[in-house]
Amino acid sequence: MGCGSSKSPGKYVPNVDIPARSEPPHEFYGSWEKIEAAKKEFLEKEPYEIDINGLKVKLHHNSGKQEKHSSCMTNHLTKEVYEQLKDRVTKFGVTLDKCIKTGIENPGHPAIKTVGMSAGDMESYAAFADIFDPVIEERHDGYKKNANHPSDMNVSKIKDPAIVDANYVISTRVRSGRNVADIPFPPSCNKEERRRLEDIVVKALLKLDGELKGDYFPLAGSDSYAAKPGGMTTEEEEKLRTDHFLFQEPDSTLLISGAMHREWPDARGIFHNNAKNALVWVNEEDHLRVISMQSGPDIKQVFTRFADLCNAVEKVVKEEGCSFAHSKHLGYILTCPSNLGTGLRASMMVKLPLLGSDEHKVRFKQLATDLGIQIRGSGGVDSAFTGVFDLSNSARLGKSEVQLINVMIDGVAKLIEEEKKLEKPTEEKKEEKPAEEEKKEEQPAEEEKKEDKPAEEEKKD
Repeated sequence: MGCGSSKSPGKYVPNVDIPARSEPPHEFYGSWEKIEAAKKEFLEKEPYEIDINGLKVKLHHNSGKQEKHSSCMTNHLTKEVYEQLKDRVTKFGVTLDKCIKTGIENPGHPAIKTVGMSAGDMESYAAFADIFDPVIEERHDGYKKNANHPSDMNVSKIKDPAIVDANYVISTRVRSGRNVADIPFPPSCNKEERRRLEDIVVKALLKLDGELKGDYFPLAGSDSYAAKPGGMTTEEEEKLRTDHFLFQEPDSTLLISGAMHREWPDARGIFHNNAKNALVWVNEEDHLRVISMQSGPDIKQVFTRFADLCNAVEKVVKEEGCSFAHSKHLGYILTCPSNLGTGLRASMMVKLPLLGSDEHKVRFKQLATDLGIQIRGSGGVDSAFTGVFDLSNSARLGKSEVQLINVMIDGVAKLIEEEKKLEKPTEEKKEEKPAEEEKKEEQPAEEEKKEDKPAEEEKKD
């Protein structure tokens, strides 16, 4: 079961007589008045609970108590733009309503700038370019609609990771997403298309050999993969999740608004090699999420494995008659505009208990921003303070893979230096204390009284 041909998104050509997709629903608003009403509804919406195939999920669309919508999308969506684009559909029936739904239903985040859009297929970026282009420009530091995205996977150009103090680094990982061009992306695909994607990519992944040889494990409860009916056990799934190998259940309002929880957990799973340092997630936010990881700071080794995995996966996917969604302008085309280009997030899990504390967190955030580094808690964006942070490149588009990794290396090294500076006063204090106590023990009691007296007199004055 292969793929049809699919062109890179260029100029939009109207798809005459193609209706809006109904599974999942793609029509929600239809007028600017309904857009404004929906935004108001989700600003004020109280927390609620939904059931996803037995999984209870509590949702709150405005937990940050935003007073107004602040995503990139809502910054650029006007009545004129909406009226101009609202009746367009892609060849798969994707609509503007579908693409902006995540931003209408989620006002924003208090700590990070959210995009507020997701693409339903490759053509979405062309059909709705009048809103996607300014959103991309804002999110990617002025990246213009006529720019071309560079790529460079030459590991020899990566800086020596020895500049990063290994004593502070727990682990390193590199990840990126990939979508198959001629299948709707996870927000828009139906059950049959999702299963078709799983079938294509799993056949491809099982052809990997050498260091990358491994097996595919569907999520517990998935009956889509004939070789493992019912998927892995619940215990196996939780172990993979606890060990940070597997994605979470769809417990985010962004994923729910994007309808990425439908038929959960059907046709979702993970491929990993025997060493569990090369992973491929199937049918999460994108069709594929490709990950290389290991303990310590050796980013060169991690990236080499990542590049080998990406190349091997692309080769075997092509052998199945498919290709990845890609263009000269946008690079690899993914569901969220924030991940366009390389789609690459190179990160290190780093111990910064002082710099990351409440006392220094404002300076920490500013330093990271200046260095082009994105900060996440050890368990994700909203996780509680543990003194451990996931530090990664914040840019994705307009810079090559090697450039982004070097930004991450330099940034992490600098932030560790700042942590060390904060440690010095603490260490000096510890060293000074015994010396002061020793001096005090040697001093006669009468002299102590004499020294105390001026202090008392000074207090009186």
